[in-house]
Amino acid sequence: MKIIYLKIYEAEACGNLLNGLRLSLEREVTDDRQNFSTLCLVGPNGSGKSQLLQTIAEIFQDAWHYHAPHEERAEPNRGLAFKIVYDLDVGESNSRRVRLSRAASQKRRSAVRMEMLSTEGWVDVIHTTPLYGELLPPIIVGYTSGDNETLSLPFFKSRAAYAKDVTSAALSLERRETKVPDNRLLLIDYGTNLEVLIANLMLGSEILCNKILEHAALNGLASWRCIIQLEPSTITRTKPINGRRGVKLTQELEDILTKLRSCSTCQNHDSSTDTYTLDFLVDDETRAAFRSHWKSASDLYKSFHKFAMLNDLAIQKKVRSRLVRQISRGRFATRLPEPQDENKVFRFEEVRFHSRKSGDDPVDYVALSDGEHQQAQIFGVFSMITDPNALFLLDEPESHFNPQWRVKFINRLTSIPVPQTSSREVVLTSHAPFVPSDMRREEVIIFKRTSYGIETGSPKNETFGATFDRILKDCFGIDPPISAMAHNEITRLMDHGEAEEIESALNRIGSSVEKAFLIDHLNQIKDGEK
Repeated sequence: MKIIYLKIYEAEACGNLLNGLRLSLEREVTDDRQNFSTLCLVGPNGSGKSQLLQTIAEIFQDAWHYHAPHEERAEPNRGLAFKIVYDLDVGESNSRRVRLSRAASQKRRSAVRMEMLSTEGWVDVIHTTPLYGELLPPIIVGYTSGDNETLSLPFFKSRAAYAKDVTSAALSLERRETKVPDNRLLLIDYGTNLEVLIANLMLGSEILCNKILEHAALNGLASWRCIIQLEPSTITRTKPINGRRGVKLTQELEDILTKLRSCSTCQNHDSSTDTYTLDFLVDDETRAAFRSHWKSASDLYKSFHKFAMLNDLAIQKKVRSRLVRQISRGRFATRLPEPQDENKVFRFEEVRFHSRKSGDDPVDYVALSDGEHQQAQIFGVFSMITDPNALFLLDEPESHFNPQWRVKFINRLTSIPVPQTSSREVVLTSHAPFVPSDMRREEVIIFKRTSYGIETGSPKNETFGATFDRILKDCFGIDPPISAMAHNEITRLMDHGEAEEIESALNRIGSSVEKAFLIDHLNQIKDGEK
């Protein structure tokens, strides 16, 4: 999967900020990253980077809805008109070029036209045929590191539509036995961190588990607990359906609950609140039990996530209704409130890890730093979602890393042990020079907001292997690469400082090109006094 060209005619959900944007993204796949291609969007806050990620997600969301509305149920963004061209890996080192479009004159229609490049030129692909779905990325993964909900909007639309379908199926005698199809958009944020981490550490290979935890000085998962509460106080009890008076479960969810109970080391059921408390002591036998029920970490994560989505039911109905209205209007700036732990349908507790130091007590999950949480989550997601042609849209995935980790981010990402047959696209944003230094010039797009709209371009100089000072200058317009307060003080000394004052100040100024100029200026003053 590799995006080649993107033209946005109109994008109402972004406040029309991206209208007229055109990106030509031809890139070569380097030998060290054959299993995925990358794009890095850099630029100041408010320059449209997150909005572009949102728009790309909406394009493929609309295409999937047009092809398979029973999988991607969210209503299309009818205020979006675009053209996108991408290459799709079809195996044996072959690719197929695909073009999706919705003309500006037809933006109020849901149709997304697909064309495939053949020896005879562009050929239309009918949306009702299996080929249409085969030529779309099978999964679109979004990641956001904070409370910026710009990227989250299409993913919340997808999640809300899926949850509504699950509720409908659970209440239907005809549908409750049938598996509800998974949606195609998957959002990973702080709220899903434990789902990702536990799934990987339970079913991932030993090499993978070590990779995920190696920089947190941890030796693996020791134990964890999950609680499934089907009659929390915030949910009204009704006439029993399949024995459940509170939250109603489809047969798929009942089966997941049965599997989790069978894998637990010990368990308890409180009939007064229909609450299951499941404890897991992690050893080879426990992992073997999980492998007998789930094929992969991805499958286990999806099972966790399907239960976690039921937590929305613990929120007041009027609050959920307001969110639905905001989502339907495409204008939504606040996250759905998080219910209190005691009211959640599904939650994890007492997640503990083995320490690398022999004899030390297990380390509690909450003791990890924000950077350790983020690193485990990003690497866990990337190792878990290995579908060929998967599309990753990552909004500041290294925002909580220290500088040493940021320097190594791309190198660590490429070293994660995943099948080499999986060809994936990673589009990420960053506000730091570290990631661009590991990417070729053509893989870096600079965003700039002007009075005329959004301007984009590639760096003037090669970024791969460039110094951070050079990237700060070329990509972020920071020159000199020192803080404003220090720069102002050096400038004042250069313009008005006496020799004695400059000499005294030099001891308080760190090494930089500007300090060297100040020393040279001091020497000139002294030479003039001779």
